[in-house]
Amino acid sequence: MEEKRGVRELISLEFGGSAWQIVMLGVLALIWAGFSLLTGGTFVSARNLSNLALQSASTAIAATSIVWVLIAGHIDLSIGSFVGFTGAIAGAIAGACMVNLGLGVLPTILIVLAVGMLLGAFQGYWVAYRGVPAFIVTLAGMQIFQGGCMMVTQGVTISPMKDGFKAIGQAYIPGIFSGGEGLNDTALLTGAALCAVYAVSQLRAARSKRAYQLAAAPGWFLAIKIGVACAAIMAASAVLAAHLGIPAALVLAGLCTVLFTFISYNTKFGKYVHAIGGSRDAARLSGIDVKRITFLIFVVEGLMCALSSIVYTARLNSAAASAGQNMEMDVISAAIIGGTSTMGGEVSVPGAVIGALIMASINNGMSIMNLPSQAQYVTKGVVLLLAVWMDVATRWKSR
Repeated sequence: MEEKRGVRELISLEFGGSAWQIVMLGVLALIWAGFSLLTGGTFVSARNLSNLALQSASTAIAATSIVWVLIAGHIDLSIGSFVGFTGAIAGAIAGACMVNLGLGVLPTILIVLAVGMLLGAFQGYWVAYRGVPAFIVTLAGMQIFQGGCMMVTQGVTISPMKDGFKAIGQAYIPGIFSGGEGLNDTALLTGAALCAVYAVSQLRAARSKRAYQLAAAPGWFLAIKIGVACAAIMAASAVLAAHLGIPAALVLAGLCTVLFTFISYNTKFGKYVHAIGGSRDAARLSGIDVKRITFLIFVVEGLMCALSSIVYTARLNSAAASAGQNMEMDVISAAIIGGTSTMGGEVSVPGAVIGALIMASINNGMSIMNLPSQAQYVTKGVVLLLAVWMDVATRWKSR
């Protein structure tokens, strides 16, 4: 016989580990509702929400790796310049080498990713093996990469890109049967598949809890949970289906989210990163090679920032000296807003993606309203400050 529980206890039981992300989804819904009223419904149109998903993809990709840097107790101030520099390299290769040397899209991507890993290794070496604080290393990196971007672009915009490269940031997954008319059936079928996967995973988790005699929510509560989640997934799928379909960049961001979530919670490396964030000294005494793991964290972040720059450059179809400016604020804010603790030890890769969507929504909504850039900077700064304050306040309450 199942023990009777109150609704609050059931919510805590089922969402305890992701309560912050649920709250941030509520905040995102409020932001969308507010901008919908302020823009006369333009913000929530299918076209704009589809563009919003596309715009947030590059930030989300970079945010999936910055969470490791943050929970390990470090910071990276060079992300914007890093993305601009590697984007300029991508633009130079795509704009020149593809034409003059016949270089294909795949070799171009591999070269840019390799450069990103090398730059990440450069910063990781100084942090991990020379003991220079990450704040100083990445502050220097910001200047170095910004100068490198100016050198590569020579102060001019590199454009246009080859069609194959441009498709990475602008293409949509075509419909299977619908073609280019009506609702994109690929988006709807993908939504249905995600709903099925989510429902099966939740049912299996509940069955596993009961098999081990652990506390589990009753069937009616689980049905409501699955129903609400699937309704949200299908609503998002319908929005994308109404305008061209699923952006290829969004698929790439989703794959990165799944991969980094899996690594964070199901691999030895992910456990080491958590351990370092919890206590560096304890991690070292337990036999973890802290220097090596720290170095690898920055290498992986360099790889993901390079991938982000490819998507960013391909979406804009250009590379300029000003590319990626202040992007580090959006990426770091996305990770913190999503639940990654500034005090180390706690990580949420899916939360970082939600945070990226929140930051992109603020940028997009204010742009539609034609608000000055000053207002956008002030608003994003306040959002970041409040997110950090809530993180610190939560930590103190839990002590």
